[in-house]
Amino acid sequence: MSRQSRQTRQTRQPGASGPLARRLIQLYGGLALYGASSALLVRSGLGLEPWNVLHQGLAEHTGLSMGVVLTLVGAVVLLLWIPLRQRPGLGTVSNVLVIGAAMDATLSVVPDAQGWTLRIAAMVAGIVLNGAATGLYIAARFGPGPRDGLMTGLNRRTGLSVRLVRTAVEITVVVTGFALGGTVGLGTLLYAVSIGPLAQVFLRVFAVPPTPGGSTVVAAGRPQRAILRR
Repeated sequence: MSRQSRQTRQTRQPGASGPLARRLIQLYGGLALYGASSALLVRSGLGLEPWNVLHQGLAEHTGLSMGVVLTLVGAVVLLLWIPLRQRPGLGTVSNVLVIGAAMDATLSVVPDAQGWTLRIAAMVAGIVLNGAATGLYIAARFGPGPRDGLMTGLNRRTGLSVRLVRTAVEITVVVTGFALGGTVGLGTLLYAVSIGPLAQVFLRVFAVPPTPGGSTVVAAGRPQRAILRR
């Protein structure tokens, strides 16, 4: 290798490793924050995200923690990717493993909010932090979560719009979860109308610049189509 080639390689290494390190930090920081923010919604008692309504209902009937149920449901949903011909990335597998653990860890140290002031504060904090977590995780570009991939996979296989598929899936999980004892309330409604705009803002805030002089992609994703929902 010539001296010039070695110098070129050396100057590219910081630019290549920097974005990758940042993306990994965003990925796992975002997933951990997502689990923690979901736990705040649980402690508010004012309503959960659509998928967590189902997870809470299943937890009530199985005796398992919500985090364990979230992980198991994520693994089952990931299996549904096979007939849909979806390809998981690092973010997809990490999603299954990290969010549930982070939720259970937060629930173990944060008590139920008492009084309307604390309950509303926990709900608002949970929704805003969930939007930040969504921006962190998706902007890292390591592949969609298992539930997101299910929706985009159904979109490709059926020809129905992502919005229609997402609406149908989330109505189904909310109704099923509510029937099993999951909490539906003001937080569920506010989450539904605010998570999209919040995620869009934080996607811009946490956008990772392109890698100079080459790609360090570990697993590619399409953030513009990702719709992170637990």
